[in-house]
Amino acid sequence: MSASEPEPEQVTADVETGRAGESGAARTATAPDHAAEAPRGDITGAPVEIADPVEREARVEHVGRYVPFVAGATAVVIAAVLGLVIALRSNGLPFELDEEWAEDVFSLRGPIGDFFAFGMDALGGGILGVFVVPVTITIILFAIRRPWAAFYFVVASIASAGLVQLLKNLFGRARPLDILVTADFGSFPSGHVANAATIAVALGIIVPRLWVWVLGAVYTLLMAVSRTYLGAHWITDTIAGALIGVGVALLVWTVFAQKLERERLARATRISEENAARAQAHVTPPAVPRGSVPTA
Repeated sequence: MSASEPEPEQVTADVETGRAGESGAARTATAPDHAAEAPRGDITGAPVEIADPVEREARVEHVGRYVPFVAGATAVVIAAVLGLVIALRSNGLPFELDEEWAEDVFSLRGPIGDFFAFGMDALGGGILGVFVVPVTITIILFAIRRPWAAFYFVVASIASAGLVQLLKNLFGRARPLDILVTADFGSFPSGHVANAATIAVALGIIVPRLWVWVLGAVYTLLMAVSRTYLGAHWITDTIAGALIGVGVALLVWTVFAQKLERERLARATRISEENAARAQAHVTPPAVPRGSVPTA
């Protein structure tokens, strides 16, 4: 064997090394890019976009409805039981908690408190709260092409208001004597707080963002405080109103859950595609010039 020819062991090693390199390259080329495939998520962990229609539909089919149903039903039942206990308690006699809270909150009355409380009263009731706010939200949802979300919001609002009126007439609890506003019959439960809680939960479901839930919770809490400040309700009335608002919103959601999720994912995908097209259109030079006709 001449000096220029490679040793047999060296040739074998080179061949094996080449095969290993080709095999590794093939695995690298065929291996799924999990970082690229993993859908981007919002702060709730839900994906913002799922391009594959099959994957989107699979996600829709697996929307969990059992826990929201149980939670919603439990909230409504607790509110109803609380109303029954109050009705059987010397014809609606307030609890010690009711009287202590009323005494404390009445001591805060003044110009600033009045401005806040009367403003919340108008926002949560009357023409503004019953008509303007719900209609405005519904129109916005239709405008952003969320018809199922709009339908869900309307049904939840109507169901919540209907249940509140049913319980008011069923229990007929007297309102506090030191009341600063004109109110309808029945102190239990608070319709203003129930309406606020329904809006908060419904919007939180429609727009699953942490800031929406936080604002909704704050709005509901402020509404409850304002109702007791005005003497329109006992504190237990507002607790029951919040339970009914949350419970009804969750119960109605279980009926619309899959349609809402399908609609949300489709909108997220559509927005993603529009953003991608808009970004592509601003590439210099663009991959396909705007207004040009592709040639064969």
